[in-house]
Amino acid sequence: MSEIREYNIEDIEANKKKNKNRGKKSFIIFGCIIVGIIILAMMGNFVKSIILGEEEDITVKVPYIATLYVNGLITQVQTDTFGIPIGYQHKWTIKKIDDLMADYNNRGLILFIDSPGGGIYESDELYLKLNDYKEKTGRPVYAVMGSMATSGGYYISTPADKIIANRNTLTGSIGVTIGTFYDISEFLERYGIKTVTITAGENKAMGNMVKPLTDEQKEIFQSLVDNAYEQFINIVSEEREIELEQVKKLSDGRIYTAKQAIDLQLVDDIGNLEYAVEDMKTNYNLEDCEVIDVVYRRTSLLGSLLGEVSIPDIKSSDVTALLDIIDGNGRFPISYECEILKY
Repeated sequence: MSEIREYNIEDIEANKKKNKNRGKKSFIIFGCIIVGIIILAMMGNFVKSIILGEEEDITVKVPYIATLYVNGLITQVQTDTFGIPIGYQHKWTIKKIDDLMADYNNRGLILFIDSPGGGIYESDELYLKLNDYKEKTGRPVYAVMGSMATSGGYYISTPADKIIANRNTLTGSIGVTIGTFYDISEFLERYGIKTVTITAGENKAMGNMVKPLTDEQKEIFQSLVDNAYEQFINIVSEEREIELEQVKKLSDGRIYTAKQAIDLQLVDDIGNLEYAVEDMKTNYNLEDCEVIDVVYRRTSLLGSLLGEVSIPDIKSSDVTALLDIIDGNGRFPISYECEILKY
């Protein structure tokens, strides 16, 4: 015979309250951490060093080869959920190259690249800075490719005296993208949402997702992409000493393996970072040089602790999820970025 249990109103209410408190616990803990950060932030520069950490200058008193890393998207800043810098930091990287240029003990630079590309401005600024390093110091520059060095990741490798790819590297993707434009006008109409955009100039709001692109606007955007593409292929032609017509044939945005890239003269050799170091030492008489990693390090204790905190997964509606995707897709107006590898 089955057992029949009786519950009174007090028991039911107590169980409801207990379950509700369990659900709130993680949110309360998370909220306390955020409030603590805000309070600390009011204390000024002292907290800045605690949260972000402080990067020490390079102080090497012997001849050395520097290895500099470009990991992730080539953007101004990459941060985690809490705003802590992670991955490639553009301003810091440019400054470090300037520091290396001014350091007599530095005898060479190896750029390790593991990136799908990124912004046109940042990619080109790094490219120009690497050329500046070569011209002003006369020191060698090598590019070593990790799992990927596509689009802007390949762009920044072109000034190198030698480009070395891992045998499993994906590279190429020489081309330009302006991303995907969304037309959600019918979606808004379905939900009865009306929009008003006030501009002076008929093309001022072009790319606005609430209206379809006109033919004229498509041509305008295409001209921007074409100009950036011409800059890209001319740089590849000049730096790699390949005929421009040949570069155009191989620059249709496709991805190449390391072996294919060597056959196309986009890459010089297959190897890893250690191989590149030994090759540079041998070819430039730098056998006595040390090898120094120049890395952006997060020295923050608080930042390390925050990195261990997992944020509760808050479910959103389909509409919110769609708008998040749309917003995330338009971060680069025009970019040297490989679409298939950017995530």
